[in-house]
Amino acid sequence: MNHPLINIAVQAARAAGRVIVRYANRLDGVSVVEKQRHDFVSEVDRVAEAEIVKVIRRAHPEHAILAEEGGDIPGKRGNPVQWIVDPLDGTTNFLRGFPHFAVSIGILEHGRPRHGVIYDPSREELFVATHGGGAFLNDRRIRVNEARGLQGALLATGFPFRERALLDSYLAMFQALFRDAADVRRAGSAALDLAYVASGRVDGFWEFGLKPWDMAAGAVLVREAGGVVTDFGGGEDFLNRGDIACGPIKLHREMIAGLRPHLIEAGLANT
Repeated sequence: MNHPLINIAVQAARAAGRVIVRYANRLDGVSVVEKQRHDFVSEVDRVAEAEIVKVIRRAHPEHAILAEEGGDIPGKRGNPVQWIVDPLDGTTNFLRGFPHFAVSIGILEHGRPRHGVIYDPSREELFVATHGGGAFLNDRRIRVNEARGLQGALLATGFPFRERALLDSYLAMFQALFRDAADVRRAGSAALDLAYVASGRVDGFWEFGLKPWDMAAGAVLVREAGGVVTDFGGGEDFLNRGDIACGPIKLHREMIAGLRPHLIEAGLANT
């Protein structure tokens, strides 16, 4: 895929990936801070993010950047492009040597996700997508599975580890979807979960309590792979609300129907 913004995003993701791989061989010496309960940031996150920001700013100093660790970096007033950066999605996995984590770089234009790159350095898998251009894994075109519905579907999800008071609401949602699904996976990286939906490795994904950098790139991938991406209410506000459900159209419809009765107790009905 040869799009100027994608090319920069790939350069940035690979630069961060090199940082991550370098640190992976000396995890005992990595400094870690608990940002909030059960939510960690390491020096790897910060160094990898700095590499990403450096690549972006060198190519496009006029663009805004929203990065997980560094916060909001303003661009030139009136410029419609914003980069959404997660330098290491799956930090807890990485720190324990569990090989399921990724770099995620999404690009918004006028507030809408238009380009995305997710890079898994441990497997050297590069997922890329751009609006109207399709989705690819290492230059091979990918598509969502055409699951007919929840019956027999393999789903992915994430627990509300930051907001454990919402666990009962989450479990009710889990039960509603798991009743008919074949099985559910919880691997610890929302970015890779979305990439796996796009590539057909899992059929659908849902989670709440997420941040824009968890979803921006993956949402583009799923849509360009033929899937549907919405918030739990079926709308387009997932980046702001923090809840997301995605999959092929028939499966997505059934997922939303299963989630909807539990929105009020999860505090999502009117947000």
